[in-house]
Amino acid sequence: MDHTAHDSSPHASHGARAGATWGMAVKATLHCLTGCAIGEILGMVVGTALRWGNVPTMVLAIALAFLFGYSFTLFAVVRAGLSLKAAIKVALAADTVSIAVMELVDNAIIALTPGAMDAHLSDGLFWSALLGGFAVAFLVTTPINKWMIGRGKGHAVVHAHH
Repeated sequence: MDHTAHDSSPHASHGARAGATWGMAVKATLHCLTGCAIGEILGMVVGTALRWGNVPTMVLAIALAFLFGYSFTLFAVVRAGLSLKAAIKVALAADTVSIAVMELVDNAIIALTPGAMDAHLSDGLFWSALLGGFAVAFLVTTPINKWMIGRGKGHAVVHAHH
């Protein structure tokens, strides 16, 4: 039997045996980053505009990052036909580690950038720390997502449903 012919469908390489490509990891990380960024920016803007302290602003930003991050996956798998309960399980399995790492890195950079926590929406420092944090978080999270996808974990669980 000839074993050189393998399934060449778009989802054939999503399994743990086939490993994960950097392209898959980048796509998964960008997907997660999009939701995280929307939530994080919204939380930072709201907290800063309302003149909340640093801790409540960061808590809101992190909560919204998780909410928006999970929502992107949730809507996609519900649209693919999963029940809401099953979709929630998939979203939690797919995105929790990625969002957590991204938020840890991003918020650490913001917290450690001198003056960033006290900057206002009109300050370049506010935006450069926030966006710079996203860039570093992307670089840190992508290899983690690659490793997880290669083992059938993380974003790999989403691919079984679309």
